[in-house]
Amino acid sequence: MLNRTGFNEPKNSMAIANQCKKLAALITRHTDGKGDGFHQTTIEELEFQRESSVLTTLQGVYEPILAILIQGKKKALLGEETYCYGASQYLVVSVDLPLSAFIVEATPEQPYLGFKLNLDPRELCDIITAQTSALAKPLRMRIESQKKNSIRGLFVSTADAPLLDCAIRLARLLDTPQDIPILAPLIIREIYYRLLIGEQGEAVRQIATSGSNMQRIAEVIQLIKADFVQPMRVEELAEQARMSPSSFHHHFKAVTSMSPLQYQKQLRLLEARRLMLAENSDAANAAYRVGYESQSQFSREYSRLFGAPPIRDIARLRTA
Repeated sequence: MLNRTGFNEPKNSMAIANQCKKLAALITRHTDGKGDGFHQTTIEELEFQRESSVLTTLQGVYEPILAILIQGKKKALLGEETYCYGASQYLVVSVDLPLSAFIVEATPEQPYLGFKLNLDPRELCDIITAQTSALAKPLRMRIESQKKNSIRGLFVSTADAPLLDCAIRLARLLDTPQDIPILAPLIIREIYYRLLIGEQGEAVRQIATSGSNMQRIAEVIQLIKADFVQPMRVEELAEQARMSPSSFHHHFKAVTSMSPLQYQKQLRLLEARRLMLAENSDAANAAYRVGYESQSQFSREYSRLFGAPPIRDIARLRTA
């Protein structure tokens, strides 16, 4: 199938497919025999994911990441929004978000393979500063005006050849560990640059742009995470974000797809689940420790988020 420019599209698609094969081979080699799940590499920011079956549920608070899907298919749920993506597509999370993720295509012969890189807003900020200072004044003014926009803190896009090339070169460094201290930071910096000049550049830029609405919301999210057990005072959070309560509510929902109270509720329920699973806490104790006064409300909201009451959900997780 030709596009308006001739043969560039099929050639590019073939090149991207070949790059995915190369990266899949690298991830497969470094995860063989290690089972399913996330596998930390000797590059601190880099993890690989391998899953050999579908319906794997991964629920938690995702910090800023770049996740390139190399093989298989995945679905992510943010609030009531669903994001589906497959091979050669990537997901970026720009602020801490409570997500549910499901592997929807994977087999032992063709496992799901993912490339996950933790993002550092400070590093992005350095690149943005250097990039912006080199721009003409009209472009700098346009970027300044974009700080007022509210952009969702999660997006899915299609990787281009230069971004995949960076991922391949970073993964290959695992075979020459002596090169990692010098070359890994350079390649990671190039990955940031590729994201900034890509089709989702504005969204990536907002992660580390001083004074942007996204950065203000990100700062408030850290406050909520630090003390989610206590009753929430939206007016105080709005003041911290230097916004009116109505403006804060609007921008918070634009970035996270949920209200501040819904965000806090998901943090509480995720922590309660962890307490029951990892510390053998009973439901009543877990509910109390995360700030619930009503056991029936806790059970009802827990069932709505996880699809089963606490006791049945934890039993299912332990036998999975």
